[in-house]
Amino acid sequence: MEPSNELRFAVSDRIQDVEVTPAHVPLALLGEFQKDVSEFLRGSKRDVDTMQVQVAIEEGSFALVVTGLLSALSLWTDLGRIQSPDALSQLDLKRAGVIERWQALARQNPNRRYVVQTANKTPLFAVDKSTNYHLTDDAWVNVEKYLHGKIVDWGGKTKANVHLELENGKSVLVETPQNLIAQEKNNLVYRMALLHVTAEENLISGELRNLRLLAFEHHQPSYDDDAFKLMVERGTRAWAGIEEASLWLDNLRGG
Repeated sequence: MEPSNELRFAVSDRIQDVEVTPAHVPLALLGEFQKDVSEFLRGSKRDVDTMQVQVAIEEGSFALVVTGLLSALSLWTDLGRIQSPDALSQLDLKRAGVIERWQALARQNPNRRYVVQTANKTPLFAVDKSTNYHLTDDAWVNVEKYLHGKIVDWGGKTKANVHLELENGKSVLVETPQNLIAQEKNNLVYRMALLHVTAEENLISGELRNLRLLAFEHHQPSYDDDAFKLMVERGTRAWAGIEEASLWLDNLRGG
């Protein structure tokens, strides 16, 4: 979808027999809607800095007009994908979560309707009690991966798991055959470890689910100062006759 600088987020409802307008909007709805719009704009990648965008409140239903979005490429990409009921599988997880939340609220409140529009009020998508946006399993594939992180817990009386804290701070639960834990000579809890796992991976978001341990890999990376110095020395000798390395490399590549 062609990016532009502005989006209009509107919510309409009838609460206590009064239409929701800028002059009459319940505080809970105001805070909830503002939070949802902010989360939708940022997404998981936070490609929109909500401290930098400007917001205006419009008459009619309660509407927030947001400007300063021209460079939010993933936002406009996701908006271009909302064309079919299973579109949630193709969206950023945060944005999909907002749409699912709006859909659940609209089903609880039959008069509730959310609309996202362009600057000239062309609808991009709407959510009400009749919409049926949902996820599909088509985006999930079986993979094998090596995960590096800190084991914060392991074991279980009937069903064993490993709780692994990844280097990015996220924690995952890995189903583990009890014999793999029993045969470990060292207690790896609160230690860094490399796990060989199978999982299902979402092609759009990269999220992993249904992780199962294949093996603990005994990987101990180390830095050898002598080996590093030897490599630097060899490289220095090899390039000693080259005055301009970048020019030499360009010529080697054909200019």
